[in-house]
Amino acid sequence: MASNKIQFRSIHELKDPALNNKLAQKEFQEEIPVEDFLGDAEQNGSSTSRRDFLKLLGFSTAAVTLAACEAPVIKTIPYVVKPHDIIPGVPNYYASTYFDGFDFASVLVKTREGRPIKIDPNPAAGDLGKTNARAQAAVLSLYDNDKVKQPKLDGKDETFDKVDDFVLKGLEEAKAVGKKIVLLSQSFASPTFKKLFADFKAKYPTAELVTFDAFPYSAGLDAAQEVFGQRALPVYDLKGSELVVSFQADFLGDYNAGSLETSFAEARKPGASMLRHIQVESNMSLTGANADSRYRLKPSAVNKTLVEVYNAIVGGGAASDKIASEIVKELQAKGSKAVVLADGSKGAQVLAHLINQKLGSVAFTGKANFLREFDQARYNEFLAWVNAGQVGVLITNNVDPIYSHPKGEDFKKSLTKVPYVVAVADKKNEMYKAAKAVIPVANWLESWGDMEPQTGVYTLMQPTIQKIYKSRQIEESLLVWKNGKNNAANNYYDYLKASSASILGATSFNKALYNGIVPSNNATTLSYAGGNASQAIAELGNFKASDLELVLYTKTSMGDGTQANNPWLQELPDPITRMSWDNYLTISPKDAERLGIENDLNARMQLDGSIVNLTVNGVTIKDVPVFIQPGQADGSVGLALGYGKKNSGATADTGVNAYPLFDGSNLAISNAKIEKTGEDHEFAGIQLQNTLMGRYEIAKEVPLAEYINVAFDDEHKGWNKPLEYHTISGALPAGKIDLWDAFDDTDGPHFNLSVDLNSCTGCGACIIACQAENNVPVVGKEEIRMSRDMYWLRIDRYYSAKEKIETKEGIDRGLNVPNLYDILIEPNESPDVIFQPVMCQHCNHAPCETVCPVAATSHSKQGQNHMAYNRCIGTRYCANNCPYKVRRFNWFTYNLNDKFDFNQNNDLGRMVLNPDVVVRTRGVMEKCSMCIQETQATILAAKRENRKVSDTEFKNSCACAAACSTGAMTFGDMNDKESEVRKLYSSNRRYYLLEEIGTKPNVFYHTKVRNRVEK
Repeated sequence: MASNKIQFRSIHELKDPALNNKLAQKEFQEEIPVEDFLGDAEQNGSSTSRRDFLKLLGFSTAAVTLAACEAPVIKTIPYVVKPHDIIPGVPNYYASTYFDGFDFASVLVKTREGRPIKIDPNPAAGDLGKTNARAQAAVLSLYDNDKVKQPKLDGKDETFDKVDDFVLKGLEEAKAVGKKIVLLSQSFASPTFKKLFADFKAKYPTAELVTFDAFPYSAGLDAAQEVFGQRALPVYDLKGSELVVSFQADFLGDYNAGSLETSFAEARKPGASMLRHIQVESNMSLTGANADSRYRLKPSAVNKTLVEVYNAIVGGGAASDKIASEIVKELQAKGSKAVVLADGSKGAQVLAHLINQKLGSVAFTGKANFLREFDQARYNEFLAWVNAGQVGVLITNNVDPIYSHPKGEDFKKSLTKVPYVVAVADKKNEMYKAAKAVIPVANWLESWGDMEPQTGVYTLMQPTIQKIYKSRQIEESLLVWKNGKNNAANNYYDYLKASSASILGATSFNKALYNGIVPSNNATTLSYAGGNASQAIAELGNFKASDLELVLYTKTSMGDGTQANNPWLQELPDPITRMSWDNYLTISPKDAERLGIENDLNARMQLDGSIVNLTVNGVTIKDVPVFIQPGQADGSVGLALGYGKKNSGATADTGVNAYPLFDGSNLAISNAKIEKTGEDHEFAGIQLQNTLMGRYEIAKEVPLAEYINVAFDDEHKGWNKPLEYHTISGALPAGKIDLWDAFDDTDGPHFNLSVDLNSCTGCGACIIACQAENNVPVVGKEEIRMSRDMYWLRIDRYYSAKEKIETKEGIDRGLNVPNLYDILIEPNESPDVIFQPVMCQHCNHAPCETVCPVAATSHSKQGQNHMAYNRCIGTRYCANNCPYKVRRFNWFTYNLNDKFDFNQNNDLGRMVLNPDVVVRTRGVMEKCSMCIQETQATILAAKRENRKVSDTEFKNSCACAAACSTGAMTFGDMNDKESEVRKLYSSNRRYYLLEEIGTKPNVFYHTKVRNRVEK
């Protein structure tokens, strides 16, 4: 049955059955001190009379209403000469390429009056146009007030002219004495950049280009070099696969420099050929949370299992391990429609490649990914040059090895041997402080460029705004240093245009720029050419099992830490732990109990956790908070990279820096030791708030066999039976019983949103897209901890565990739901996971509308639930009456408030605000509007052109649906019989959230299907 599982959102909810009631009572953390300001104990010793209360209520209501009508007057300055391509109030879109050294996407940049305000996927780019949360948030990083704003020389502000004089002097000196000139850059798959460096090297023969990445994918590149004979990561496509087995590979996250979530979701469409996903891992990853079957093993055991699978598939033997044996049977049954992915070390990836070769896996496309170029041997050679005093000039292009390399401090000391150190940097980080000359790096939204991300693909980058500060991209600097100052050939746009001609062929530069992406003449393909299996097996065998083994990983929100100073990303809750503003050591419940590690809820329902010192191979990371994570393998701990960036902005200095533990290749490390400090850490999480009042059949799931073989509405075994009410007249369908009269909604559009739980991976891109589109403020760690997040959209993460007794047996034994919890066999150790996006359901019979005393919230004929902010007086009745807990109360004025220094209290940060959406102020309620500003703009545009709105236009009108890479969210007009949302409505997997309440939402969900045989 679809409802055959109890779902719980945290260990604490499992242990304390009454927790939901406590949370519901404490949703609003501070009581209104009515007695203090109304009672007059000195005069009469009594409490407030009803007359006094009503008198004050009437006065305050009137006062708030009058105050709401007053707004500060800010005088505007009109255009003197308006740019020809800018129409006030009308957005412009530019195709460009997002690349920040870690993430890549072909995107559309939405601008208003010359300001980039939103990032959208480029539909012309297919899978390469899909955006994750970091790409969606990248627009805010443009308006970072903590960036380096001015060229520096010896720590003082200086002009580009003087800095260039300094660099040119150093280049000539190095050239004269034969010392090396090193450009240390992040991976940069730009053919024009490489051509430009070759021209630069022609003038300075000792120049060397060395690549350094904080998270370098070294193991994958080394494995590719060995197996394919080329140093490029393979590109996979899961659309034609029916089985994927992953060993520590977070392929829905940052695996292989690109997520597979789009093809994964397409292959996961329920049916006879639905993709089955098996995950073998230590940490509970985003990918593991989406698996049909997940085996939690410590890293040493994962290695052993992978070796056994390889020996059975390639060597023809039999696996002695039970888990390996089950995996082998499934791989052999699926053959070429199966694929194995691995991560964590070179050996693991070599074996995975060889297994895929044996299977003839169709998921291996033969295409090459060029986004990662790091070579550890080359970098070590560079370090030897520096230590030997052979480097005369070092130019670092937006990299900081002092922070992100395990021997960063040694590198910092060795820089004293380099006479000229030039940092092209965006923050006042360690590299900035170590350099004699600093050049502010231009943001990708301010730059020209090109990329060749993979075989046969070429993309262009164009500036969408004038440079905000005195910054310069590395290519502009190279042109100046190659040609000399004030040379007419120093225009990088002209250089790029000329260079791209050989790639574009008959396609004009402007046409390519308009599309953002075109075919490339690079036909590089990968094919199996080698692979030393015995060496790989020996490498995995050398990883010795220990009491605790550490697994390093990149978080969905933070990645490698490039955007660590982005408050949108710091506040974005981790999809698994639901914690924000932190990284932490994840540990299994059993290990936590064994080691005396605790996570406790205080009286305010806030989570506190133990703090430890973590020591690995003689390196100690101090004061690491510990989070007890269901699904974490016993004997293993996990820690996210990319945090703890000092001197990189106020927001970036969050969490602890784990890079000193990472050798750049192996993500798993043996012999980890932890020591409790005796202190506690205050976590900021949102999983325990906004509860759905203890109701548990809200995230439905069904086994694939049952989905295929059992009718959804079968009287006895139906897995999604239509809701019925039992009345005096007998059972009646829920839709036939109502307290209100229905109104005609067939004239014009009527909007619905479909959410498919089978496709939602929990990645959070929709949350950031909503935040950017609707000016949702960042509130900070303290307010998140107080349960005062302002998100209009959240993704609830539910753990599930199977009941061990039948319902009838429970009734016969007099067991209620809390009693049933006690019968579960340690469900918190390895639970299934479901992600459920929840936003305002835009109910046709909305409970919030009936209780608002000033009619601030009302319903439209188009199905959207409206909020009139200037009418709202903040009673919060609507929030109390909302069963979905999706309404937010503004406790503070978040903008123009120094207490909330998260980009909205300075003029630069506020440039990201969408002028079509009002910035809400203190004391009002707000929530999802289904992006009414976009739907209305779409309707008006069609009306002006005297045509019908296409379904595609409406689908892209809702920010969350437009940003979703998996198609889990579909927005559209239910009155359009050809619309996709109308077709989805007829699915037998469709159900409404809390349908029994009778709110008649305009958001509907689709039951999650698990492809496994239930035991």
